[in-house]
Amino acid sequence: MSGKLYLVGTPIGNLGDLSPRARRTLEEADFIAAEDTRVTLKLLNHFGISKPLVSYYQHNKERSGERILERILAGENCALVTDAGMPAVSDPGEDLAVACAESGVEVTAVPGPCAAVTALALSALPAGRFCFEGFLSTSKKSREEHLESLRGEGRTMIFYEAPHKLQKTLADLAAAFGGERRISLCRELTKLHEEVVRTTLAEAVTLYADEPPRGEFVLVVEGAPEQTEELPTADAALERVKFYRSEGRSLKEAAKLAAADTGYSKNELYELTLRSKG
Repeated sequence: MSGKLYLVGTPIGNLGDLSPRARRTLEEADFIAAEDTRVTLKLLNHFGISKPLVSYYQHNKERSGERILERILAGENCALVTDAGMPAVSDPGEDLAVACAESGVEVTAVPGPCAAVTALALSALPAGRFCFEGFLSTSKKSREEHLESLRGEGRTMIFYEAPHKLQKTLADLAAAFGGERRISLCRELTKLHEEVVRTTLAEAVTLYADEPPRGEFVLVVEGAPEQTEELPTADAALERVKFYRSEGRSLKEAAKLAAADTGYSKNELYELTLRSKG
């Protein structure tokens, strides 16, 4: 009979947030699969838990995942943890959970803290409907396409970002959504120096101009306002593209500027312009 995979939520900063059930699961599991064994060892030592640790992270997940699955199929119970929060959410543990489920292994969750939901609750932005977008790609093209797809998104959006990429991301968000859009920047959540800055994207871009940001960030961005006016006709939108082209701008730049004026996406205007020439 196979064992089980337990997805165990761990504190995102304050060790007091580890639930009694999570602690019991870690104590009773045959072994623990951890994103960073050094981080998890500190957690285990704090609670006096001694268990075998197995490394499972982004760059070894395929090889390590196969070994973990073999052990579970042989009857062992595995507790999967990430460095902070819920494993399998914006986390390589997703692949292990899928592999176990597809192999007929019982996968169960021991819920715990989640930085995205915590930040949303603190953001003072609409929380009835939201979408989690995780980390933006480091690829310029993928990043632009991702943000373009969200330009008309009406739900509150949640992003994760590392401190060394924060300023670039804030600038890209402001360019995509407009500087007047509201944002809450949440850092060091549940820790001693927890900070939530509620401002606009335009103001957020200037926040860390003099002093580099520190700590992992959760960015909660206001959704697009509801469209109350009808979009202009395609011909009228193309006229805006022609206007910007007449100023000597490239088609790509003209389409982007016209998109901001008309409500069409820049890709739509780009394609419409090419077809009108054909």
